[in-house]
Amino acid sequence: MKEREIPVYLFTGFLESGKTTFIQDTLQDSRFNAGERTLLLVCEEGEQEYEPEHFFGKNVTIQVLDGIEDLTEDNLERWADQSRCERVIVEYNGMWQIQQLYDSMPNGWMPYQNMLFFDGGTFLNYNANMRSLVVDKLQDCELCVFNRLADDADTLALHKIVRGISRRADIVYEYKDGKVVPDEMEDPLPFDIDAPVVVIEDRDYALFYRDLTEDPKKYKDKIVDMKVQAAVDRRFPEHHCAMGRHIMTCCVEDISFCPLVARMEDNMQIENSGWYQIRAKIDLRFSRLYGKKGPVLMLRSVEQAQPPEQQVATFY
Repeated sequence: MKEREIPVYLFTGFLESGKTTFIQDTLQDSRFNAGERTLLLVCEEGEQEYEPEHFFGKNVTIQVLDGIEDLTEDNLERWADQSRCERVIVEYNGMWQIQQLYDSMPNGWMPYQNMLFFDGGTFLNYNANMRSLVVDKLQDCELCVFNRLADDADTLALHKIVRGISRRADIVYEYKDGKVVPDEMEDPLPFDIDAPVVVIEDRDYALFYRDLTEDPKKYKDKIVDMKVQAAVDRRFPEHHCAMGRHIMTCCVEDISFCPLVARMEDNMQIENSGWYQIRAKIDLRFSRLYGKKGPVLMLRSVEQAQPPEQQVATFY
């Protein structure tokens, strides 16, 4: 017997970010709520309370979680059975990691839509003081809504923070007067990919690495010039090493070395952990170090170099 699939609509964001109001309006809308049996999981309670008497269809079961300890597979399955729900809406607590929810989902629960809400007046403070939680919410969302924005809000700053974490999320700005403006800013790369030699400045390695790994075909046969750190291991194939930088996405705990496979010429001497200014042609080929086809730096020149001022690359 085929397992019943239940779509899960996830609404995330910090306290008083507008999640409850949006969900209330959505469940009052006959275009979304035509009477489907719905389980609404409320993982935090703010000042705004739900008014179920105004829901269209009158077929919504509200379950309030007292704490993260309630977020278990057994509880979720039991509540789903009791409500006989056809779909689940989750108003998620912004202080909880998203993975906690995914790990607790019963079989058959399918994430269908992930929307994230930020209060435009408090977002920068959250980003400065709780960046790991901001990154946690941004990296998996499909739509990011900044609401309650002042007319003079710096949307470019908000845009850059989102794009430093996610390039797939749509962004919408909602102002205090109710005006809604979709983000249509372009994200030009900070280097000229069409130049005879693509020069990657120290500050831009993280953006280069992400763009290359997401769309390697557009870099095939490009010549790049950049400063990287080498990793040498006797287990690597002959004349091969790895070259890259450490990248931090959100906090110290997630720093990781993000290298590319490099093919050395016979006369090149590379030391493990050494810093080098390199010029290389990018080829796309199978490498045992990747375990698949990927970008390989065909080294043309290698010169010892001083480490960059900021040795860990970032997206912001």
